[in-house]
Amino acid sequence: MRIPLQLFTSTDRPGRSRRAHVTCQYKCGEACWHDPGNTSDNEYFRDVLRAKASRRAVLRSSAGAAVAVGATSLLAACGSDDASDSASAASSAVDDTPPPGMDFTSVAANTEDAVVIPEGYQQEVVIAWGDPVLPGAPAFDVNQQSPEAQAMQFGYNNDFAGLIPVDGVSGHHYLVCNQEYTSEEFMFTGYQSGEPTEQQARISMAAHGITVVEVSTAAGTGAVTTIVGPRNRRITATTPMRLTGPAAGSDFVTTSADPTGETVLGTFANCAGGITPWGTMLSGEENFDGYFSNASAVTDATAAERLDRYSFDDDSDYHQWGRFDPRFDLAQEPNEANRFGYVVEVDPHDPNSTPIKHSALGRLKHEGATIHVVSSGPDEGTVVAYTGDDERFEYIYKFVSSRKMKTGVSATARSHNVGILDEGTLYVASFTGDNPDAIDGSGELPDDGSFAGTGTWHPLLTVNADGSARSHIDGMSPEEVAVFTRMAADKAGATKMDRPEDIQANPQSGKVYCALTNNDERGTDGEAPADEANPRNENKNGQVIEITDNHTGTDLTWDLLLVCGDPAAADTYYGGYDKTKVSAISCPDNVAFDPHGNLWISTDGNALDSNDGLFAVALEGDQRGQTKQFLTVPAGAETCGPIIGQDRVMVCVQHPGELDDHSADNPASHWPDGGDTQPRPAVVAVWRDGGTPIGV
Repeated sequence: MRIPLQLFTSTDRPGRSRRAHVTCQYKCGEACWHDPGNTSDNEYFRDVLRAKASRRAVLRSSAGAAVAVGATSLLAACGSDDASDSASAASSAVDDTPPPGMDFTSVAANTEDAVVIPEGYQQEVVIAWGDPVLPGAPAFDVNQQSPEAQAMQFGYNNDFAGLIPVDGVSGHHYLVCNQEYTSEEFMFTGYQSGEPTEQQARISMAAHGITVVEVSTAAGTGAVTTIVGPRNRRITATTPMRLTGPAAGSDFVTTSADPTGETVLGTFANCAGGITPWGTMLSGEENFDGYFSNASAVTDATAAERLDRYSFDDDSDYHQWGRFDPRFDLAQEPNEANRFGYVVEVDPHDPNSTPIKHSALGRLKHEGATIHVVSSGPDEGTVVAYTGDDERFEYIYKFVSSRKMKTGVSATARSHNVGILDEGTLYVASFTGDNPDAIDGSGELPDDGSFAGTGTWHPLLTVNADGSARSHIDGMSPEEVAVFTRMAADKAGATKMDRPEDIQANPQSGKVYCALTNNDERGTDGEAPADEANPRNENKNGQVIEITDNHTGTDLTWDLLLVCGDPAAADTYYGGYDKTKVSAISCPDNVAFDPHGNLWISTDGNALDSNDGLFAVALEGDQRGQTKQFLTVPAGAETCGPIIGQDRVMVCVQHPGELDDHSADNPASHWPDGGDTQPRPAVVAVWRDGGTPIGV
């Protein structure tokens, strides 16, 4: 079992993620404060990075002051801050003209209790925790919450967000949002940590899940207005869901309340997600282990090993739902935990539809799931779903459907397409590099000036159209692969990565981008050393990898876009772009694309003494790697769920004011309502004055 480490606040860990310890408690059950759950001895994620600049260019562009575009100098939280007189010469050779979509004044690094946006832009809160969603919902009163009220209101700690057009209603969309987790100390005054009342626990359950709310937009402005009406829906930790795929009906998911193993109550720990071309939402169940108590009561050796592989621990349950609902007590219902960790699909067009948990995509800590559709050739119409397992030393997966997509969002098309993620093959990736022996943990490039490599997708599980399935892993049944996917990936020899988070294919190029947030265990005692993919020991700033995938095949190549951190440090890389002309980015989390094909990245845990933010990154030509900060979120908050359009940018502001030594009794933030109010997670829209296109 894992051994808890000594507890520190974020300020006791200089140069590391600024995420508060209290956030780690409620969000991920202190995953980053425990030993990693992956103790397998398969090959680490070695040889995964490639840089397109020589060592001389990297050293030259890293020199000088650490100045973000339009920003002041940042603390050098990693690596060296040595300067060089050649910086100005490098600057003059770089085309710093912003590409279409990135023509805005960069926001400076800051620690303000506000959403800070570029000059010439406006912002507005679209919806915040407690705002009415369903007809009849009461107005929010932080001191008068009830489970019934919360189940009709916008949930807590929104993460993913997406817009789906409402059929036949111009200018109207479904805004779909995950509610990832609750921070009870920041929701209830007088809260006793680890000792919730039943009322508080059931409010927490109702604050989780997914919200579907109709919104309208108006021409000439980027403002978004919510509509409380019959199209809206709240999905919580108790909403019935249908489990599909090999896991459904297996002995691993049956419980006393559900002996058929086909109907699961609720979804929680929903992190990122995706919008399908057929008009549904995909939501990833991530840190579900932090909602179950009494893992040590499971004494069967095989069952205990499986729980440990998914990081279950007696000390990780800060929500304490098992005090009031026995299904969250593993001593009473050991299989209940196996009913979470899936990709959930929700049809917002039908508020009475039953959400689906797709076990064919595997059970892991899904950061999210995003869809790429092959647009040409013999595989035209083939659907590929990409997903990352967000924990240190975990893996990247994809699912290739054997059912072709029907175009459109009609009920007939949706009925066909919903089954797409139940038929096909699940793969896990391994990576090979060219210079594995040239890595010393410093982050410096090998002498040949590049990190380069190829990769292979290893099949884990194939599900046929009739529901039958075949395991590709010796000694594991299809049901075992679907429920204990991490163990199957271990056996397949997948490559260990540094917290693979959001992963998406660029709609224009088809290249796939994965955010690796950080891993400060890299190279420490007993853990994997630095390697070509992760060239820095105690990687605290993360990186972004670009994959050129044979989407329906098993081969890939990769390239490095960013090695994040202080631009003045020698161990950072910004796509070959002059680092004196970029905004410093740290701890990448979610990725999205604008209509021009630029990559946008939100951050979680910025280790550079600034609030988290949203960044735009150019991907092509001489401007490749140009990085500009578009906004920052309030103190203690995380930037999530970016939606990047021509008319507006939308972000989820998660856990504002969630800082150690603070609580609802001692708030660190009063965003977004100001005065002496409690902070509220919310969705924000940002648009350009006059309604002109973003960044053009």
